Amino acid sequence: MAPVCLRDLTADEFATVKRLAHSHTAPAQRVQRAQIIWRASCGGSASAIAARVGLDGETVRKRIRRFNAEGLDALKDRHRSGRPPTYPPEQTATVIGIALTKPQALGLPFAAWTLDRLAAYLHEQKGIAMQRSRIDEILLHEGLRWRKHETWFGERVDPAFAEKRGRSKRSIPSHLRAVV
Repeated sequence: MAPVCLRDLTADEFATVKRLAHSHTAPAQRVQRAQIIWRASCGGSASAIAARVGLDGETVRKRIRRFNAEGLDALKDRHRSGRPPTYPPEQTATVIGIALTKPQALGLPFAAWTLDRLAAYLHEQKGIAMQRSRIDEILLHEGLRWRKHETWFGERVDPAFAEKRGRSKRSIPSHLRAVV
């Protein structure tokens, strides 16, 4: 078959395409698109390129036409339409703000948030009915992670724990020693 009709690449474009085509760290879709353009610039036919990258010939030709029209921007993903975010930015900001606030500052009887406590507070006090998983996604997207719960080996989460617990009771009665 005849070589694919790819426009002449500038030196900058050729260097970028070659680097991306051989990249091991760039996103796979971008690498595959760059490989198509790089192989086409080396004179490969659409069917040969398609066989090499594991696509059909029409997809390869479409990628080359898009590159001819858009240049290096054709290697990037286009914005896709989709469902708009379920929660408005104001509610998302409220979730983040509450999560960053100490519960005791809000008059709550515990020292640390859990997803269940945060979801309950948001629903009861702020009128935001949001599932735990969605709250977790929002916080992770902001770079916030839940602390692992501290065990009895470490410091207590609640500094007033001893006062709230009261005196501890002995669970094992003491044994009298026999006098010999």
